[in-house]
Amino acid sequence: MSVHPAVPGTAAAPRGLARFATPRGPREERCELCAAVVGEGHRHLVDVERRALACACGPCATLLDRSGEAGSGAVGSGAVGSGAVGSGAVGSGVAGGGRFRAVPDRYLADPAHRVDEQAWERLRIPVGVAFFFRNSALDKLVALYPSPAGATESELEEESWASVLDGTALAGQLRPDVEALLLRRHEGRMECFLVPIDICYELVGRMRLTWQGFDGGAEARADLAAFFAHVRERARDLPRDLRGDGE
Repeated sequence: MSVHPAVPGTAAAPRGLARFATPRGPREERCELCAAVVGEGHRHLVDVERRALACACGPCATLLDRSGEAGSGAVGSGAVGSGAVGSGAVGSGVAGGGRFRAVPDRYLADPAHRVDEQAWERLRIPVGVAFFFRNSALDKLVALYPSPAGATESELEEESWASVLDGTALAGQLRPDVEALLLRRHEGRMECFLVPIDICYELVGRMRLTWQGFDGGAEARADLAAFFAHVRERARDLPRDLRGDGE
């Protein structure tokens, strides 16, 4: 499925979910860099100037990945707290001033995370799913959750989100703009993953399509369960030497 949602942290974010919330049309999707036709499983770029997701062909996404290896700027909990951000996945080359950043295709899980019910309650998020990412253009951490209206931003105080970021070593691996920390509270358990930012918007679009009533309804719950089953299948455990759990 191809998408062009706006990057969160702006008023335009819900409008950008239209491509997730409507059936695919006959229009061919093309790479935003070279105009080549892209297939169903194509990758995405973050357009940091437009704050939107853009389609990418394989060669262009690979080129952008390589251009960012030296300066992708992972976001640790300390860096977020101080307002520091990395330089982003694109430094120079085909993207010029770094307008586009390739969305990585990595999924990580943290078996040793310490995000618990108490930390979640501090977030004051009314549903059981939320995702966090660093918007480098705004130089701020953004927390969003799916709702019938689309991606809803949660205004968090520093103490609230710090308790989450300090609870997982995944925060130290998070790349600004292109990756998100995805959390789910379900049946007394907390799940914590590092995922590509575009799949978070896929989730938001799917929930917007299927949500019914106050609690979402059976179809939305089944879709959410299937989504997280896919994330668990893709995710590999963060190496122990990066967990900070003393093992």
